Amino acid sequence: MKSNSIILLLLCFVACKQIEPNKSRVETLPYYNEATFTPHWMLQNDDALSSFHKISPFSLLNQDGQIITEKTFQDKIYIVDFFFASCPGICPRMTANMNILQEEFLKDDDVLLLSHSVTPERDSVSVLKRYAESKGVVSNKWHLVTGTQQEIYKLGRKDYFVEEDLGIEKDVDEFLHTENFVLIDKNRHIRGIYNGLNKTAISQLIADIKTLKLEK
Repeated sequence: MKSNSIILLLLCFVACKQIEPNKSRVETLPYYNEATFTPHWMLQNDDALSSFHKISPFSLLNQDGQIITEKTFQDKIYIVDFFFASCPGICPRMTANMNILQEEFLKDDDVLLLSHSVTPERDSVSVLKRYAESKGVVSNKWHLVTGTQQEIYKLGRKDYFVEEDLGIEKDVDEFLHTENFVLIDKNRHIRGIYNGLNKTAISQLIADIKTLKLEK
């Protein structure tokens, strides 16, 4: 009986050693290029990446009235979500989880956050500024952006693929609302999608960002 107890203790020790906090599921992250989020496993020097899906150029205004473009995120890893300031439902929880990411990478200049308003006609720069101040958003680390609905909705549906209604064509004016966070690498490629309401998913996102940072 004593030897069995020792074996069980050893097995438990090995299992616990294998489950490391903030450890990614994989050594490298896949690439994604469409709404089904089918993973594509490619090397960083793969020629196919030159024509692989990238986030399109954009121009938006952040909470400080600054013009934010794709060049703001040049050579940066960034996390994207979509929200609106007056949202009483899932947005506060999403914002709280984005705040966790902000705190985790606050001193890391390689990682930025980008939140798009899906009601840009209501979420002016001043509205976003008040929202940012109330939620502890750090300027130049976390950009809350507004712009034209057409551009923001196009980015959400055609570039980041944040909605889950696969195969359903939506009118440009049809409301965009999603809890998904999207991970973008330094070359504007999509490298992961996560449930922004789920703490386990946020922990996995943190681990995946650290994995992505190891890429040359």
